[in-house]
Amino acid sequence: MRRQPLRRAGVLAAVGALSASLLWTETAVAAPQQHPDSHVQGDTHDHGDVDNRPGAAQPSAQQQQLAAQGSSTVRWNKYGTPATLVPKPEVQRRSAALADPVAIAKAYLADNQAAFGLGDQSIGTMEVLVNRPMGQGSYVMLRQRFGDLPSMLDGLAVFGIKDGAVVYLSSTLSPNRPSPEPATISADQALAAATSDASLTGDALGTTRVVLGAVPMPGGPARAAYQVVLMSKDDEHPTGFTTYVDARTGQVLVRENIVDHDSDNPEWDVFPANPPADYSSQDNRVRWCLVQAPGCERAVSTADRGVAWDVDPATGAPTLTTAGNSAKGWEKWDDLASGTVGTRTSTPSPTREYTYPWTNQWYKEKCNPSVFASPQQNDIDAALANLFASHNRMHDWSYHLGFTEETWNMQASNGDRGGLGGDAERGNAQAGGRAGGAPPGFPSRNNANQATPPDGVPPTTNMYLWQPTPGGFYAPCVDGDYDMSVIGHEYGHAISGRLIAGPNSGWSGAQGGAMNESHSDLFAMEYLYEYGFKPRGDTPYVTGGYATGDLRTGIRNYDMSKSELNYSNIAYDLVGLQVHADGEIWSSTSFDVRQAMIDKYGLGTPALQRDCADGKVPVEKCPGNRRWVQQAFDALLLNASGAVSYVDMRDATLAANQIRFGGADLPILWNAFAQHGLGRDAASNGGNDADPTPSFASPHGRNGTVKLAAHKPARLYVGDYEARTVPVADTDPATPLPDTVEITPGTYNFTVAAEGFGSSKVRRTIRAGERELLVPLLLPNVASRSNGATATGDGVNADKLIDDTEASNWASVGSPVAGKSVRIDLAGDRPQLVTRVQVSAQLRPQIAGDADPDPQNRFTALRQFEILSCNAAFGKDCADPANYRKVYTSPGNAFPADAPRPTAPDLSARSFNIHPTVATHLMVRVLANQCTGAKEYAGSQHNDPRSTSDCTTGNPTVAQTVRIAELQAFAF
Repeated sequence: MRRQPLRRAGVLAAVGALSASLLWTETAVAAPQQHPDSHVQGDTHDHGDVDNRPGAAQPSAQQQQLAAQGSSTVRWNKYGTPATLVPKPEVQRRSAALADPVAIAKAYLADNQAAFGLGDQSIGTMEVLVNRPMGQGSYVMLRQRFGDLPSMLDGLAVFGIKDGAVVYLSSTLSPNRPSPEPATISADQALAAATSDASLTGDALGTTRVVLGAVPMPGGPARAAYQVVLMSKDDEHPTGFTTYVDARTGQVLVRENIVDHDSDNPEWDVFPANPPADYSSQDNRVRWCLVQAPGCERAVSTADRGVAWDVDPATGAPTLTTAGNSAKGWEKWDDLASGTVGTRTSTPSPTREYTYPWTNQWYKEKCNPSVFASPQQNDIDAALANLFASHNRMHDWSYHLGFTEETWNMQASNGDRGGLGGDAERGNAQAGGRAGGAPPGFPSRNNANQATPPDGVPPTTNMYLWQPTPGGFYAPCVDGDYDMSVIGHEYGHAISGRLIAGPNSGWSGAQGGAMNESHSDLFAMEYLYEYGFKPRGDTPYVTGGYATGDLRTGIRNYDMSKSELNYSNIAYDLVGLQVHADGEIWSSTSFDVRQAMIDKYGLGTPALQRDCADGKVPVEKCPGNRRWVQQAFDALLLNASGAVSYVDMRDATLAANQIRFGGADLPILWNAFAQHGLGRDAASNGGNDADPTPSFASPHGRNGTVKLAAHKPARLYVGDYEARTVPVADTDPATPLPDTVEITPGTYNFTVAAEGFGSSKVRRTIRAGERELLVPLLLPNVASRSNGATATGDGVNADKLIDDTEASNWASVGSPVAGKSVRIDLAGDRPQLVTRVQVSAQLRPQIAGDADPDPQNRFTALRQFEILSCNAAFGKDCADPANYRKVYTSPGNAFPADAPRPTAPDLSARSFNIHPTVATHLMVRVLANQCTGAKEYAGSQHNDPRSTSDCTTGNPTVAQTVRIAELQAFAF
């Protein structure tokens, strides 16, 4: 069904729980050092998630039968009990609408204990972790106990309850088993085992926590286990894990990666979104105060207690610096791993006027490290005050949406409101600022990350400086501490990671990791939008427009408001399962869900938007975008596991709407999901599925149909990508796919691909109830291997240049790249009249055993090329390059990437009309790759004497490597 010729046989290892950073990075070094092996542009961690427990247990036939009888939707977890379940109303006993939600939840389990494999006693002893209203309904989370021990991992049941009945259930429950045998090792021994497993030393440890509980085991009894939380001292390059150690054997059962790469009227000067869009040094900060006063743009106070941000909850007195109940801001210029300099908060202000001067020093001095020794010290106090205020802003905004003490937010003191305190957000400003920028690898630049341990352990965010790096990232010399879209993104990891899967776990798995990144982009965007703060970018929906210098898409491949990515595109970018690129699929989908609610409920006035953001107006009276984000927060709470697929999150979103808003918006939500491939029949084999099944059919309204009409076996894709994308129809009788697909109304891009005919793209509007006959123009690709063409030339994998798919590529290494070429002996036994070629510069994931095994750097992709031809019918020896004549020279930006780096859309297949030529052979000859051919990546762009920004001299490995995915030639 799926044509994925170069898909890896195994699924990518699960992305670390709460593992997140803002962007992909690539290694770069300064000349004259030799460049090391390039790193894949994607999240890389020294340690991923590890689960050493037995494989998943399967439900019995009786369980499956009982579940099917009682639910319209059921998926199963690793313990053999329902993971997601939508009960049928007619088979439930209904309680009074105002009945105790906990009693309703436990009664539901009691009525269905055979399907869950539970007994009365185990249901009765479940702990109530959360019991709170959710709009028109309620949200309940129960936790299993195993003997005398609470479950420290999984063992959760989350219920959405409305009108006296369960309407949605997510669970990681384990069926009845014998109680765990008691612990025989100490907490110190468990700490030592976890530390060793994490390849850490005792001297490297910072924060630790060890708690005894139970860990359920698939197919067997739960084990007594210690939950060991480890955080390294090195906050700049954080290492953090939550490890579950068998309390009898000392074996590591599970390891989760938790790093995601006025005297009475205090005042803060802050950038609402970012400094001036033109990078001038005009100070556009505004002043916020505890109490509205002349000169203060607005009044701000903590959402939990209504006190000033700088108040110490233990004393009730102001700290006089960047520290309070919700956050603490630190300077972190140096690498603590090297034992150099410690940290400090901002310069104390006895008058509580956190209004430090800002001179834009990093930008004006073009990344010169001498700024750290200057009197202004790189504006560090202004950076600390802005980061501290920004974290408080996100804390207060999310508090009004339900991220409170009860749902495991970050505060030094929770009082008596639930959850664990002692975990205010720690913000490291200008992290690694003095140490970064030097080779090898340019550490501590062009990034941001968030490490979010379980509730009660302080999380940390690192905000870095940005700087052009050769063959890595071409950002302006700016400070990430001033870009609210980046700060909000990192804080968003903490929000979603704490809300999902209870107090001890977070996101995990490839699709979960992608949605982790997406929620961070979405939450940062929504915060800025609701308060009317416009970030730098062509639209208000660009993430990182200030930090990256990219007005069009910021740090992403797409502006989320202009993206048509869909669920069939999972793993479309060059590293395959890539959480940032794949996260854009959920962002595109969720943005259109948001737009559907705006279309229905409007945007209201700016004053109403702000009052809703401040929690002054009930969400039921707020505009559509506020309803949407409340629904997104609710959906996170409804998931008992962080190892979710997009289909799981779709179902949780639909359930959230039903619980809070009575299901008033289900038709428009379904239609929006369907337009992005998450329709009625979408399916995923767990959260690590790289080839999920898309569906563009909505269960509401009249769908249209598209029939692919092609005489040759052809495949139909929805969207702009063929490589690593799942087709929705084909005309090959040997596959189970039909030639017709049901699609909800809308306008779509389609890609048609066929062996021997290359690929073509069309755009169609699908109307309700109508049948669209799609007849693609499929011309013979005379440069196709399947038609008999052959390829020879420089480098490796020449045959993959002519295999009719962008999923593979040719590569050549050696200096210079200009002049590297491949000759194609065209199909057929006579000359061909060639008038058009199609070329792709797409890259692909690393493939074990391939002749081009290195991870692929975006700057090695083709940028400019020539086409030459030879006609053997005229007696020419076409094995000799000297016998070829030039028939086409592409523009210098044939693949038009610019700063800060090439993106997937820049490199995808493009069509070029060439001077008509009669030929038996063609040659494609490289003129430049992205590194050598773009002025945006050339020359000196900063004043850091430790490195160069010039791609050719600063990253010779990249400068000497070129890759082309596909050459197709069409004859008439």
